[in-house]
Amino acid sequence: MIGAPSAPLARVVIAHDHATRLAAELRAEGVEVLATLAPQALADAAADVALGGEAAAVWSVLAEADALVLHASRETLTAAAVAACDRHGVRILPLADDAASRRLVGSFGLGEPLGTDVEAWRIARALSAPTMAAPEPLSDSTPTRIIAVWGPGGAPGRSTLAIELAVELARGGRHVGLIDADTHGPSLALALGLADEGPGFAAVCRQAELGGLDARELTRVSAPLTHPDGSVDVLTGLNRPSRWPELSDARVTAALAACREWADYVVVDVAASLERDEEIVSDLDGPRRNAATLAALRSADLVVAVASADPLGVSRFLRGYDELRATIGVTPVSVVVNRLRPGALGIDARGQVRRTLERFAGITQVTFVPLDARAADAAMLSARPIAEVAPRSAVTQAVRRLVGDLVGPGAASASQGTKARRRRGVAQSEEGLRTA
Repeated sequence: MIGAPSAPLARVVIAHDHATRLAAELRAEGVEVLATLAPQALADAAADVALGGEAAAVWSVLAEADALVLHASRETLTAAAVAACDRHGVRILPLADDAASRRLVGSFGLGEPLGTDVEAWRIARALSAPTMAAPEPLSDSTPTRIIAVWGPGGAPGRSTLAIELAVELARGGRHVGLIDADTHGPSLALALGLADEGPGFAAVCRQAELGGLDARELTRVSAPLTHPDGSVDVLTGLNRPSRWPELSDARVTAALAACREWADYVVVDVAASLERDEEIVSDLDGPRRNAATLAALRSADLVVAVASADPLGVSRFLRGYDELRATIGVTPVSVVVNRLRPGALGIDARGQVRRTLERFAGITQVTFVPLDARAADAAMLSARPIAEVAPRSAVTQAVRRLVGDLVGPGAASASQGTKARRRRGVAQSEEGLRTA
């Protein structure tokens, strides 16, 4: 009948920083807005429910809604909030702009988010859709690459190079996992200014042993390293080296297998020692201090072997290189000579290192990363990657060339698309929202 009011498209609750404006625009599109909330109010209400409290004012309204229009972030889109919406049968329509938030939305299986400044008619059209679009078919033509960063004792710069590799791999919107699996001297949390009291990689390994580790749990446990061009999630290392028995061979292997479904690339920082102590202990089933390093190296698709550009560093590298090769077999190795400067090696430092490595180890392909003390000091002072505090540093440029040689633009973009589809295909279910 002409002039009769049309039925509302949906009954929604809006949790957005500009909820009042958005509510007025949605009402003009025929959407019934039941309530508007500050995003943090929803997060607090979800946490209250998770702890056994009663958030009656929020959930009594939300239970009457068909959908929740949510400005998604790590503070608002939590496991407790998604579980509570599932219990009330409320669909979540996420709004997100930055790469980290969009990846978080995908990890909960909520489909492709709309932008935070999206027009109201687009939200109305999304709400009127009967179901979310089905995920695209998976393709395994370009599998995730696990890159282990190893170097001999003497601090050749393994952790620094692992951080810079992860940041450069994340360029172009890729999702990269950065893992501290060093059981002797874990340092990524300190270098990046992250709290190491959280669960980190040890909790991931325990969950993997129980068989319940998935992308949602990895996202929940990891600490985000904000980056304008991509997304890096850090699984911090042991806050006390004495906890090394928690990183057993089986646990680390299972955890890294789960990480292949989580990120486009995974960079693992491992310890220097490759010693096997089975010959000097009677308990063959007991824990091994170097099990995490050996397991990560065996699981890796590529090993970046780091040598310090000085006579002592090169000597240590040559002594450990044969043992590395015996551990990883035919796995490709990319040799990086770090902190190159003429003072430690005299004239033609590059040529001397090349000739030494070729003569004593048969290594012909070498990448050199020059010393940039000012940029390294600035990064250490601010607890941020060198690529962020000194984007024009010679270190950043060298690592960028290394990543280009290792990955290549075609493989990177293909892997990005594959993993993005996998993250979008994760089912939204309360059963998958676990705690460590």
